[in-house]
Amino acid sequence: MLSGVEGLNEVSSLAATDCVVAAIVGAAGLEPTLAAARAGKRVLLANKEALVMSGHLFMEEVRRHGAELLPVDSEHNAIFQCMPGDFERGLDKVGVERILLTASGGPFRTTPLEQLEAVTPDQACAHPNWKMGRKISVDSATMMNKGLEVIEACWLFDTGADQVEVVLHPQSVIHSMVQYVDGSVLAQLGNPDMRTPIAHALAWPRRISSGVAPLDLFAVAQLDFERPDLARFPCLRLAYEAIERGGTAAAILNAANEVAVDAFLNEKIGFTAIPDVIEHTLASVPAHTADALDVIVADDAAARRAAERAVAGAV
Repeated sequence: MLSGVEGLNEVSSLAATDCVVAAIVGAAGLEPTLAAARAGKRVLLANKEALVMSGHLFMEEVRRHGAELLPVDSEHNAIFQCMPGDFERGLDKVGVERILLTASGGPFRTTPLEQLEAVTPDQACAHPNWKMGRKISVDSATMMNKGLEVIEACWLFDTGADQVEVVLHPQSVIHSMVQYVDGSVLAQLGNPDMRTPIAHALAWPRRISSGVAPLDLFAVAQLDFERPDLARFPCLRLAYEAIERGGTAAAILNAANEVAVDAFLNEKIGFTAIPDVIEHTLASVPAHTADALDVIVADDAAARRAAERAVAGAV
């Protein structure tokens, strides 16, 4: 184990030579992250959209160029920590039954449905547990963020959406879990602080101090779990539908969401119109095989145009 100055020096040396932190928000991060994979770097992936948009292509480039992919998202980093070291052989071969992807439920987990239409951007950005940017805060409020994370998990761990289950956990202490065929469930716990997964990914396979306070289980006192309500969170349903559709559908989903969230933050549409814009776009833009970057980029652009028309017409 590395700690203190020694650990920080080694991590700094690694970051300067072989390590790329991919943290550009949204579709803008796709091409730089692909370039890092093609350069054979250790990619610390904090931009989920790169995998959402180009999962097959991206993973092929990682394998072809000998890159190393480490997840920084707290949920995927937790899953990575709970997986056996040889999970790349296939989840069925290493005894993994399913992935349990936790979600806080955001600020509107218990808000009466009839009140959601009047939600303001500031209310949507007031996450109860995490400090995040405004776009990802809205994604958390709609649970599109979790839908994108389901897609990301499918590519990172080479599995289908039927093996990735979303579990509402409002305390945000368990960051995700892995269930094994023998009945065991391994969980990664910690305070909701992004310094933990960042430190883990930077130092992997070693451990260094992240500066995060130790988890006080006595202060937490209890851990709650709920099934997500798809009537409350239609964006999560749309993400699963995009996975089933395949091809560039996930890129179309992501593009429509970016346009819709931007329109909401600029008060052009209401909160409940966000999934309406996305669903309209998914229905109007045909998906294609997502094995070439130019096809993905073209469908991303087509989806943005369709979403902008939906916003202009208020769907």
